[in-house]
Amino acid sequence: MSSRKIAKSNLCSLWMKTLGHLVVLSSLNPWVSAYSERERVHDLMSRYPLIDGHNDLALQLRILHNNRLSQVDLHNVSKVATDITRLQAGHVQAQVFAVYVLCGAQEKDAVRLTLEQIDVVRRMCTEYQDFELVTSAQELKNSAMRHKIACLISIEGGHSIDSSLPALRMFYQLGVRSMALTHTCNTPWAESSSKLYKVYQRHNNSLTHFGEAVVEEMNRLGMIVDLSHTSWDTARAVLGHSKAPVIFSHSSSFSICNHSRNVPDWLLKELRKKQGLIMVNLHSKFISCKDDANISRVADHFDHIRNVIGAQSIGIGGDFEGAVR
Repeated sequence: MSSRKIAKSNLCSLWMKTLGHLVVLSSLNPWVSAYSERERVHDLMSRYPLIDGHNDLALQLRILHNNRLSQVDLHNVSKVATDITRLQAGHVQAQVFAVYVLCGAQEKDAVRLTLEQIDVVRRMCTEYQDFELVTSAQELKNSAMRHKIACLISIEGGHSIDSSLPALRMFYQLGVRSMALTHTCNTPWAESSSKLYKVYQRHNNSLTHFGEAVVEEMNRLGMIVDLSHTSWDTARAVLGHSKAPVIFSHSSSFSICNHSRNVPDWLLKELRKKQGLIMVNLHSKFISCKDDANISRVADHFDHIRNVIGAQSIGIGGDFEGAVR
């Protein structure tokens, strides 16, 4: 096995092992005092710091500041929920930052816009000493030992590569280590869970031959395949084709909330067979299927997924800065 494949396998394994420990948080004894419960949470999070699978801070930096980092201090950022101070308070040891461009950019300027978003993540994760850009399992471990917040880059939506394997490879060279195959629009080669855009509609063709080639190339490079936002048929096809474990970086349980962005039990079982990971999304509409939700409802998703496929397959993908509630 090549060193690149070993590094990718180690990254997946480390990610999944670390996140699996977090499920114990949902089993805290309700009869202990509020003080001791906080202490227990602090102890658990100190020993098993969080790897969060999805954060859209880069999108908000574009919307609010046109990617001008000189305008903000990332230790304390207004109008958003994410900054260095709050990541440290939440014991977030590694944050996967999403690189996202609108579906309207597909077959237009999606590649350029994606490059700009990669640039802003790379700059914020190299210019701030509290952050550290990581691209391998060993770098992730080293970052934890140095008490840095590790940054990983993930592309949210396969339309960003403009159906180009060379573009995919160049994104990898820039540090991208995972990619969601779709966002809210179909690509010419994969199907979205959303019906918002009426583009590239196909029947019985949820993953084309080129889509299979994308998965194969991601496997070869050591880039994690992300199935959040894909249709169930596309997810099933990818699970059957990928040679490496895959993830849902920010999705929840369909049995608890029957939203198309969530994952049904039969698909969870296929994910477990692939030794994959589902990282529970905290967006209210995916948690309770309405605008309001609470932490108890989030725990319902964890409990259900644990009962279906086990705690080792569960992570957290909060979707801060992307989810509106």
